[in-house]
Amino acid sequence: MPVKMQLARIIISELTENQVIYLQEVDGDREFPILIGIFEATNIDRRVKDDYEPPRPLTHDLVVNVADALGAKLESVIISELNQSTYFAQLCLRKDSGEVIEIDSRPSDAIAVAVTFSPPLPIYVSEHVLEEATSAI
Repeated sequence: MPVKMQLARIIISELTENQVIYLQEVDGDREFPILIGIFEATNIDRRVKDDYEPPRPLTHDLVVNVADALGAKLESVIISELNQSTYFAQLCLRKDSGEVIEIDSRPSDAIAVAVTFSPPLPIYVSEHVLEEATSAI
């Protein structure tokens, strides 16, 4: 059963290639970090701190716009796997027909898409991923 999470912290450092986001369990105490790139970290940070509206659509806005144009509604993000320190995620979309489609995504991109919404899309982590991620801390 996937566990509902929330974005807890974003750590941006210009001194390193990898930035860090922390996801925290909504109804619990577990949290874990995910290393992400500067572009995704900056985009996520802008969206959660301000009512930031870019003058032109960014890549994550483009994903939302394409889904809308094709008659699909973005519903959630799920981080479903952890393999050799790499997280795997899916964007969950619902078509007008009711069919749910899962699109492979990097967690950073999926979370960046999630925070383009107000309120943000729900973020879930598979229980086995959460157990593995939090046991390594």
